[in-house]
Amino acid sequence: MKKTRWTALTQSKSFEIGAPIGIFVGALLIWQLICVWANIPEYFLPTPLKIAETLVTYEEALLENGWQTLKTTVIGFAISVVFGVAVGAIIGNSKTLYNALYPLFIAFETVPKVAVVPILVLWFGIGTTPAIITAWIISFFPIVVNVSTGLATLEPEVVDVMRALKASKRQILFKVGIPNTLPYFFGALKISITLAFVGSVVAETVAANSGIGHLMLSAQANFDVPLMFAGMVVLAVEGLAMYTVFAVLEKRMTRWAFRN
Repeated sequence: MKKTRWTALTQSKSFEIGAPIGIFVGALLIWQLICVWANIPEYFLPTPLKIAETLVTYEEALLENGWQTLKTTVIGFAISVVFGVAVGAIIGNSKTLYNALYPLFIAFETVPKVAVVPILVLWFGIGTTPAIITAWIISFFPIVVNVSTGLATLEPEVVDVMRALKASKRQILFKVGIPNTLPYFFGALKISITLAFVGSVVAETVAANSGIGHLMLSAQANFDVPLMFAGMVVLAVEGLAMYTVFAVLEKRMTRWAFRN
């Protein structure tokens, strides 16, 4: 009976929401206590309370630069979705293209994107453009891979049945291929949006006059560690918010793919 009650509790909606919040609050409390007990200086590791104070003190700068980073990230991510879906659909429907292009994508993905930023600065100058392009290229690969994999892994039996019913390639794509790809696609979106933030911030630390990356670089130059942590908090909130949006869309559009 106890096991049944515990199982029911852990599977409840309130537990699903409350458990992460409880763990997060507990981690902050432990962090605060360790910093106070060990007398850790703020220039090494600020306390959560100090970071919260910094968030209030620099609210205007954080909001302004956070909005800039969010815009840059969303634009680069949107471009990667358009191109990623198109390229993934093309190579996912052609075994020849899949075998020919997949190794090239892997080779490009292994190149550290921070090495590309100086080249983008030479081409486009300092500003928003290098950050947008970096966000695009760093979030492009997961979308291509997942979309092409979803199309390339259609069950042969299902395709055979559709062909027996005289379905055209277009009908097979829209009736079977795309629905089969949706779980892969939304999985890619959740990964790619977080990578897009990484790309934007990396570029902002090198070639931008605004954005959280630029703000954190300025804070580093001034040895303002609490402000650097405050910048990371803003990035974490933005990334979590965007991830949640796609997670909700995923559950609504691919409800059939979930066990519960």
